Amino acid sequence: MLISEKMKQTDFSAAESALVNYILEKGTAIEEQTIKEIAQATFVHPSTLIRVSKKLGFAGWVELKTAFLEEQTYLQTYFDTVDANLPFSATDGLMTIANKVATLERTTIDDTLSLLNHDNLQKAKQLLLQANQIKIFGSNANTLIAQDFALKMRRIKKNVIISQTMGENAYEAYNCHPKDCCILISYTGENEMIIQTAEILQKQQIPIIGLTSIGENSLAAASDAALRLTTRERLYSKIGNYTINTSICYLLDVLYSCCFAEEYSLNLNHLIKIGEHVDTRKSSSSIMEESSEARVHFTESFRPN
Repeated sequence: MLISEKMKQTDFSAAESALVNYILEKGTAIEEQTIKEIAQATFVHPSTLIRVSKKLGFAGWVELKTAFLEEQTYLQTYFDTVDANLPFSATDGLMTIANKVATLERTTIDDTLSLLNHDNLQKAKQLLLQANQIKIFGSNANTLIAQDFALKMRRIKKNVIISQTMGENAYEAYNCHPKDCCILISYTGENEMIIQTAEILQKQQIPIIGLTSIGENSLAAASDAALRLTTRERLYSKIGNYTINTSICYLLDVLYSCCFAEEYSLNLNHLIKIGEHVDTRKSSSSIMEESSEARVHFTESFRPN
């Protein structure tokens, strides 16, 4: 749940409500205001700001103000030229649609990148590298999207399995080993099946990497490393899950790339060596053609000293 949403749903006194309404109305304009200035503008005692902060789960006003400004800045950044829910209209031509979808995907990746936190990403990478087995839990299209990640990871000898059998998630979660790591994907962070899975994994002390929306939600709270998805789409009044799917693909590609980079030359040489034996595809384009001289030069360049 976003802080702004929590403000609207929390039970406040009359004085506290006046303060909250002011904060919501002013948005990022409160950045330069002091506690005293805000209190005077809303005709409340400065201690009211502290009470409101604690009711919202923050230690104090500075912590609430910082988090609120970060949230508002995110919501006002990107997506100023395209609507995530209705990226094109009924009257748009083919190339207009193509351009708008391209803009939407580029914007989504930039938006998701802005949500990435170095420490969380580092934690997620270490959990994946240390795991004997990586298990992915999702629902509907999320499990389909994860298949490419699983394939790429298996090609560099990382054991990745996707839970795909309907109704078996709880059993598969219970059967996970303490040295496993699980990736749970839920846009809302409140999917009942995913939360049940997370609770089982927590009881068994199995690390969780969560891919979910911004703000407070159950999956983020249960995750050892929470990577945030672009949070722009409504639940169903939209043309499609464009930004959600693109955001998931991007984050999984980042996780794979970080794991690959840990042993870059070893993984690259491994893929090239296998490809030389098993990839028999033919190409009519010189761009795609493999050159034996180039392969030797490439692998030599990345050979450890």
